[in-house]
Amino acid sequence: MSVIECNGLIKVYQNNRALNGISFTIEDNKITGLIGRNGAGKTTLLSIIAGLLTPSAGDVKVFSETPFNNLFVSANTIFIHDQMSLPASLSLTEILQVAGGFYQNWDAKLAQGLFQYFSFKPNDSYTSLSKGRKSTFNAILGLAAHCQLTIFDEPTTGMDATARQDFYRALLKDYLAFPRTIIVSTHHLNEMEDLLEDILLINNGRELLHMPAAELKEYAIGLQGPAALVGKWTEAKEVLYTKTLGFDSAYTVVKNDFTEAQFERLATEGLSISPVPLNDLCIYLTGSTKGGIDDVFNQA
Repeated sequence: MSVIECNGLIKVYQNNRALNGISFTIEDNKITGLIGRNGAGKTTLLSIIAGLLTPSAGDVKVFSETPFNNLFVSANTIFIHDQMSLPASLSLTEILQVAGGFYQNWDAKLAQGLFQYFSFKPNDSYTSLSKGRKSTFNAILGLAAHCQLTIFDEPTTGMDATARQDFYRALLKDYLAFPRTIIVSTHHLNEMEDLLEDILLINNGRELLHMPAAELKEYAIGLQGPAALVGKWTEAKEVLYTKTLGFDSAYTVVKNDFTEAQFERLATEGLSISPVPLNDLCIYLTGSTKGGIDDVFNQA
């Protein structure tokens, strides 16, 4: 069953196209990572899915309904982001109580357990929290709501490494106990990749790739060795990234369409073959050059 269907979505702000005809579907009961550089259109896309914005063109369906101004979608969706505005007049405990009255699947036991684990004070106000502590409190809301569609947009902003690891662990354990459709937009893909089942990579408001994370891990390989030999093996390949190492060595990332026989020859000829971390691969796929920042200096 498709929880989200987007077809040709366009969103224009004045003269800027934040979304440029993006189309994709997301099935139920999966954790999908929404990946892209700053300005790729991630937050705009998530805001449209959550029903906070309308597209300029195209069509979006959530639970087979148009999400904007839709009570059913709102009641079954929670959108957690770092610009959330929560009532300053309520204490943290009161905010949890109000949330429990709105979300039908609210898990008060989980909310209280996480609240105590992260050492929040019941009478503190949301506005008194630091940026990282706000993100942690927001995450409690997102997890405890148990909404069929749960959206986290950069949920670990400001969190320290320990808090981020605790959040990832809590997300996984709660998802296994209560499966649902979860979308996570993150710049910490290297920390989250083992949680994600699918990756939706967008660039300049368009879908670049949408596939299972396990398949994306096999999408490309890195070759390292003598520059001339690396060049010979990659000249007919789709090069995603390349850099020189020392005087006569190179490292090149190419799309992985090698045969088993070719892999054996690569090893025989002395080239080093390595997997490409997902975070690095997404950076290479969305880069405007093949050599990254080094190209700026090479052209100077």
